[in-house]
Amino acid sequence: MYLVGLTGGIASGKSTVSSMLRELGCPIVDADVVARKVVEPRSLAHSRIVFHFGREILLENGEIDRQKLGRIVFADADKRKLLNSITHPEIHREMFKQIIYYFLRGFRYIVLDVPLLFETRKLTQFLNHTVVVYCDPATQLSRLMLRDGLTQEEVEQRLAAQMPLNEKRGLASHVIENSGSREDTHRQVLRLHTKLEDSMDFLLVRVLAVAATAGLGGVLLYAAKMIFS
Repeated sequence: MYLVGLTGGIASGKSTVSSMLRELGCPIVDADVVARKVVEPRSLAHSRIVFHFGREILLENGEIDRQKLGRIVFADADKRKLLNSITHPEIHREMFKQIIYYFLRGFRYIVLDVPLLFETRKLTQFLNHTVVVYCDPATQLSRLMLRDGLTQEEVEQRLAAQMPLNEKRGLASHVIENSGSREDTHRQVLRLHTKLEDSMDFLLVRVLAVAATAGLGGVLLYAAKMIFS
């Protein structure tokens, strides 16, 4: 087993590519799904967010209103940093648990679906491959306005909070071009999956697993704790 990072920009089509990989049988650790889980009512992160941002950001059922909180943090870099400091450690811990689960099940590779993969750089040192889902800026802008019903100012705030797609594309080891048809994107995903399945990168992880059983497990667990905490 080895790790593949999947990222993109808002409305670039990352979720579409992630779904295609899941349909091919790839295990996906989705940071967005994990992010929703760790802020559920009665969780530690939920309590801390309410303490700092007020009960005004809650829905009637006690869940966090993601759109309302989003408007606050995307308009204020300091508040966005505060929110990240609350949620990111919890997200990383939960993702690590899921990685171990899939590792024990013997999958050849695991996809970490992380929107801010290159912005935070917390996980990149563990990844054998990185994949960026790219679309041209005009397509990204129109998709985002149509999907979320945002004003142009709100769209620009969200885009400014992320690294430009062109820059992400330059950092990636693989690029999925998603400005065209779904069929074209699917063909690219199939080629990528074949390449990842044929990779021998999983052998290194097996060597590390053998080392762990030989008495180095404590060192490896300590390293994982330091990185994902």
